[in-house]
Amino acid sequence: MYFSIIIPTLNESSTIDELAESLSGLEGDFEVIVADGGSSDGTDGMASRYGWRVIQSPRGRGQQMNCGAAPAAGEVLLFLHADTRLPVDALTMIERMLADDRVSGGNFNLRFSGASREARLLTRIYPLLSLGGMCYGDSAIFVRREIFSKTGGYRDFPLFEDVDLYRRIKQSGKFVRIPAYAITSSRRFEGRFIRTFALWSLLQVLYWLGVSPCRLNRLYRPLR
Repeated sequence: MYFSIIIPTLNESSTIDELAESLSGLEGDFEVIVADGGSSDGTDGMASRYGWRVIQSPRGRGQQMNCGAAPAAGEVLLFLHADTRLPVDALTMIERMLADDRVSGGNFNLRFSGASREARLLTRIYPLLSLGGMCYGDSAIFVRREIFSKTGGYRDFPLFEDVDLYRRIKQSGKFVRIPAYAITSSRRFEGRFIRTFALWSLLQVLYWLGVSPCRLNRLYRPLR
């Protein structure tokens, strides 16, 4: 099974070397496509030096991932954030899950890196989000290419584009969670955990209540 790993980037030069080291140990047959949203720190050049295919895209994670998916050759699309690291046998585990034709896609359990209290709390809280129908891109969402095309890909939302795709993938088949951990950065929460988590929780509740992601983005801007 051939995989296309699609990575949306915007000024991620500080993560590229570590990401490349992580991907170099990944088992399986795959290509890497970086969809860059106009980085000014040399992210695209660094990615090119690692032999990855770099696509220039309008800024916005949903648009970037759609642009990355357009030329992808893989039977399976794996959307990976630049600060998320996969287990070395991630692709093998995905392939095993997709041997069941009822499975349309899935993601990984998620652990936040570091020994800080924020990282530990986030790791404990994340599994509870699935109970509320939430699934974030940090957890490395994967989907069969034909299902992604059938659902229309990512919508051009400024946030919650990953939750929206997750819900539509579930309508096309079974969505599974791999019983292994991807590791992601807690950098967005470090040093401002209470304020950031409270605001993020409010955004989630408003999204559940049907408030447009475009309207919610006005509240989200301070977290960026």
